[in-house]
Order: sequence, then structure tokens, then C-alpha cells
Amino acid sequence: MNDLIITSGMILASFDHLEYDKRMTVLTSDIGKVTVFARGVRRQNSRFIGKTDPFAFGEFRLFAGKSAYNLSGADISNYFEGIRLDMDTMCYASYFADLSDYCVKENMDGRSILLLLYRSLQALDTASIDNALVRAVFELRMVMENGVYPGVPEGRVLPGTASAMKHIEGADIKSLYSFKVASEVRSELIRTADEYRRKYIGGSFKSLEVMKDLIL
Repeated sequence: MNDLIITSGMILASFDHLEYDKRMTVLTSDIGKVTVFARGVRRQNSRFIGKTDPFAFGEFRLFAGKSAYNLSGADISNYFEGIRLDMDTMCYASYFADLSDYCVKENMDGRSILLLLYRSLQALDTASIDNALVRAVFELRMVMENGVYPGVPEGRVLPGTASAMKHIEGADIKSLYSFKVASEVRSELIRTADEYRRKYIGGSFKSLEVMKDLIL
């Protein structure tokens, strides 16, 4: 099977493979999460230099192999360079990529989670938006996108927290971060998001532990 597939996507992780290759995990809109090999990308004259790094977003041209895909071409529209310049922001972004990797399976429709990840990285790259709040929103919306959201814990959270959670549930992803909260609501939203993620998604993430050690 060697049909060409053209799909939008984002690189979640990238590792050196053999002498000159890279093995990537790519979240795509059409075929979910896939493993992609970029042959010869680590050679000095490779046309893929800079196009196989984590968080690179764009259109990927892939040839399907027996158990993975091979990169034929890539038109990257956003490299999220600003995220790489700040260690704290990089920690958040790495965790978001790991959580997305954990939640999306191969051949499932990855469009909504890809859009969620893209918009969340944009929020991380915006100085006026609080990274800890971005994490809370990302985690809660991820629970919702996975179909395991139990709803607002009515009577157990502040009215402002309940209102924020309803916004996160109902908002278009493009306008997900267009709200502000008071400090006490922020704190409760962060605690609730962490609780929901642990209870309804689970998983163990090294990037989250690193983030806690460096930031929290």
C-alpha cells in the first residue's frame, strides 16, 4: 500500500532514527495519530530541515507503508518558534502534546483535538494569557472531546467556576480562550481540571512531572 495521503497535522514528537532519519508522531485531521518516518532528514542538504520538529503545523504528504508512513513533503504554516524560546512555555506545550498523543488513536477523526491543540499553543504563545489557565481549559476541553465529561459539579464550585466550565464546554474552539476569571475562580478551575483529567482520562506523563518540578 503506497497511496499518497495529504492531510493537515502537527508533529507531537520527533526522534532521531538510524543514521540520518527521524521518526515522528504526527496528529492529523484525517487519519488520527500516525507514525511517520522522514528519510535522510538529518543530512545537511535535506529539504526537510526544520520541518520535522515538534509543534510544526501544516500540510503533510505521506506515503503509507506496512506499519507506518513515510514523509513525502511538508508545507509548514506555523512553527511556534516563540514557544521554544521560553522553558516554562515549552513545558506546557510538551505536556499538551503528550496528552493529545495519549487521547488520539490511529485512524480516528483527529480534527477537533488537532484544532484544540493548535488553538491552545496559540494561547501559550500569547503573553497576555495565563499559561496555568490555558492548561486548565485544555484539560477540561480534552475531557469533553473524549466524551467522558461528567458536567459541572453543581453546588460544589463557585458560580464563576461553573460559568467558566459552561463556556469551555459550549464555546467554539477558536474562541475558547476569550474569557477572564477572578483569582479564586482561576485557582478552583485549575484544581477541578486536574482532578477531572486524572479521574476521567488518566495516564502518566513525564512532561507533566517535569512541568510540576520546574513551574508549579
